Amino acid sequence: MKKLLLMAAVAVFGFTNLNAQDDEGGQTSEGTWLVEINTGFGESSTSNTGFSLRSIDGTTAWSVGGEAGYFVIDDLAVKAGLGYSDLGIDGIDGTFNWKLGAKYYVASQFPVGVDVNGSSGNDVSPLWVGLQAGYAWFVADNVSIEPGIRYGIGLNEDAGDGDFNVFGVNIGFNIFFN
Repeated sequence: MKKLLLMAAVAVFGFTNLNAQDDEGGQTSEGTWLVEINTGFGESSTSNTGFSLRSIDGTTAWSVGGEAGYFVIDDLAVKAGLGYSDLGIDGIDGTFNWKLGAKYYVASQFPVGVDVNGSSGNDVSPLWVGLQAGYAWFVADNVSIEPGIRYGIGLNEDAGDGDFNVFGVNIGFNIFFN
């Protein structure tokens, strides 16, 4: 009998808590800020605004960066990102990376995004369009982990004029602020 009462209390508390969250607005509601940090598994785009580390034949390449966004309407955030990358090759300086775009959360759970991104340094300025999709796993009221896939399309000669498109898998870590 005690177990049944305990389970009923947990169910009622959970339902009440869920309704309270809905009344206050969700993580992706209008007016919420988003801070995002990504990993870039497999992504070789030179305009990385996430964290990555690769070592091939003694050459270590790395990048560091982050993104922020603001939900202009429920489930739609306008985002910007900045980063820095170093290919680890002697004589080649690091690059400054940037990203501008939007992220929409379908059913407040499945983020899809589009952005324009690029980098500058070493007398090159590649320009890309990025498309991405994933799943938002909310591990706390204001924290999500977002595994996803990303596809980058080169727009100019420095990015391969569309002949060198980039596919990648990433994991995003997000914090939402009301």
